[in-house]
Amino acid sequence: MPYEAEKSIVLDYYEALGKAEESAIAGTMSKFCAEDYLWRGFHPFDELHGTEDVAQKFWCPLKHSLKHLQRRMDVFMAGQNEMDGFTTVWVVSMGHLMGLFDNAWLGIAPTGKMAFLRYCEFNKIENGKITETAMYFDIPHLMMQTGLQPFPPQTAAHLVQPGPMTHDGLMFSPQPAEVGEKTLGTINAMISDLGQWNSGLSLEDELRQTWCENMIWWGPAGIGATYTIERYAKQHSGPFRAAFTDRSKTNHICRMAEGHYGGFFGWPNFTARPAGGFMGMPASDKAGEFRVIDIYRREDDKLAENWIFIDLLHFWKQQGVDILGRMAKVPRT
Repeated sequence: MPYEAEKSIVLDYYEALGKAEESAIAGTMSKFCAEDYLWRGFHPFDELHGTEDVAQKFWCPLKHSLKHLQRRMDVFMAGQNEMDGFTTVWVVSMGHLMGLFDNAWLGIAPTGKMAFLRYCEFNKIENGKITETAMYFDIPHLMMQTGLQPFPPQTAAHLVQPGPMTHDGLMFSPQPAEVGEKTLGTINAMISDLGQWNSGLSLEDELRQTWCENMIWWGPAGIGATYTIERYAKQHSGPFRAAFTDRSKTNHICRMAEGHYGGFFGWPNFTARPAGGFMGMPASDKAGEFRVIDIYRREDDKLAENWIFIDLLHFWKQQGVDILGRMAKVPRT
């Protein structure tokens, strides 16, 4: 299946949404989205139902704040969802929403300068309409662009993240089915390794089973990006495993691939308890939800790049720490 029809629906939707004035956003969305449209987004938005709800609570305020908003895609792909037996088609895009930060958003003071909101979006297409969307975005990264520091200093790097090193993530034309199948198989092998935490191998050797030696893990603000297996183990994976216990099984709503790219999302993906403390925060006896999108690029037989979106605002709110509320009260330096 080339997924051309489904991709065209989403591309037309993006074009129309980008041109729509605030007052016309809900009407524009209704042309492309089903009446019982379900939208999932990071805290503080969570689940929204219907185009009017999504328009008024998310898109209108965002476009009012980030003037001249443009979508700068680095990955665009479609595929059948493994989690429902490959019966539904989802279209995925990832990149940044960029605009001039001229008005406050979520209590974050504007800068009057360019700002980038990292995003990844999964859209389920049924009967010519978008019926479900998972729209995940890195609000702490936007905070950091304004001079705020929502989290204590972390072990990895924080930066506006580039797209794939190979610059081939925008798949507007059909890709060979067998290439996507190989990518999905590699992602599944990695998930199997990741879910064990007791492989009997060193962490570095466990990672080497499915990751390139010079892998890049483009993590969210609050954790950061890291490069090579050795540094990834030291700067994220090792500290994460040391911090958490009682990790639940992984649950995904969608898992798909096309070409050398693939990814998944859950609601939540898993739960875990920060028994050892995490991100400079104290230990807790309370398990928290991890809402995550992962996008991967495969190179040969292993994974080379990984872009990650984690709802850290939601996780810490469950632990009694309102990062968003706290940062909204801090004057920008």
